[in-house]
Amino acid sequence: MELKQMAPSIHILWLLSIQFLVLVNGGKIPAIIVFGDSSVDSGNNNYIPTVARSNFQPYGRDFNGGRPTGRFSNGKITTDFISDAFGLKPAIPAYLDPSYSISDFATGVTFASAATGYDNATSNVLSVIPLWKQLEYYKNYQKKLRAYLGDRKANGVISGALYLISVGTNDFLENYYAIPGRSSEYTIEEYENFLVGIAASFTEKLYELGARKISLGGLPPMGCMPLERTGNLMGGSECVDSFNNLAADFNGKLNALVIKQNKKFHGMQMVFSDPYGILMKIIQKPAVYGFEVTAVACCATGMFEMGYACSRRNPFTCSNADKFVFWDSFHPTQKTCSIIATYIVQNALTKFLSH
Repeated sequence: MELKQMAPSIHILWLLSIQFLVLVNGGKIPAIIVFGDSSVDSGNNNYIPTVARSNFQPYGRDFNGGRPTGRFSNGKITTDFISDAFGLKPAIPAYLDPSYSISDFATGVTFASAATGYDNATSNVLSVIPLWKQLEYYKNYQKKLRAYLGDRKANGVISGALYLISVGTNDFLENYYAIPGRSSEYTIEEYENFLVGIAASFTEKLYELGARKISLGGLPPMGCMPLERTGNLMGGSECVDSFNNLAADFNGKLNALVIKQNKKFHGMQMVFSDPYGILMKIIQKPAVYGFEVTAVACCATGMFEMGYACSRRNPFTCSNADKFVFWDSFHPTQKTCSIIATYIVQNALTKFLSH
């Protein structure tokens, strides 16, 4: 019981100490620029023809004024908390949202698209924005930024910004293991290497475009997502170890890539941000973090629903999402995102608080 009561206050102290560091060091990061999938999409998919959307209730019910934004959460997502920790805006806007302009994007923007992956074939499954297209949007953003700030200031933002990349889960769960195609072309190890090659090419292109401070995000323990646990009938609805082991193995390869590219590219400061360990700790010892439910999600029955299946009219949706690790069958709650963000800032991004 004591642990339950202590955890939130400890978490708040962590966040305050991080924000104090930002104040002391004068807020060295001018902007946060984001690429990836639903873990970091704040609403880009609202403006493209796809079913991979969440711009309706109960999504966003704990966001400002209970407004569904397109975030796959009951409130904020991890990148929002990271932005806030760095003394920037409390929520990162979506590039395709017409209610924002370059003046908003100058300190933070996300090009991410729910259901995308490293692999173009993954983005084709639900007709979402592939990584190469996200990079094209970023190039357009640079032009707008230069027109808005002038070349000198814009170049300062581009080189000083923190670039966050969070993608990869869909390549395995929505593509390789879900539909025929890649699994007949590649063994799982070959597919991992194929994806790491794409990650390497993407970060190299970012570097060529002026990015220097890059966070390459790892995969979560995919086998513990409620969707995978629900399907694990033979295993008593426990976490699927094979998917977790795959995520851990892939993360090792991404970490090796980070080390390699830091040596290869002069001035590159890339870090590996790994959500795996902290999320696994939360799932294994939920009470320590103030959670009660790990195996099912808050939305609907909590077993398999996400996106449009999370209807606001579903009578089973939980009343207090803070007791749940997962919001829908695939995505964490706002509270979980907050804890993951604090961990990542402290353990991977801390070097950027003072540089």
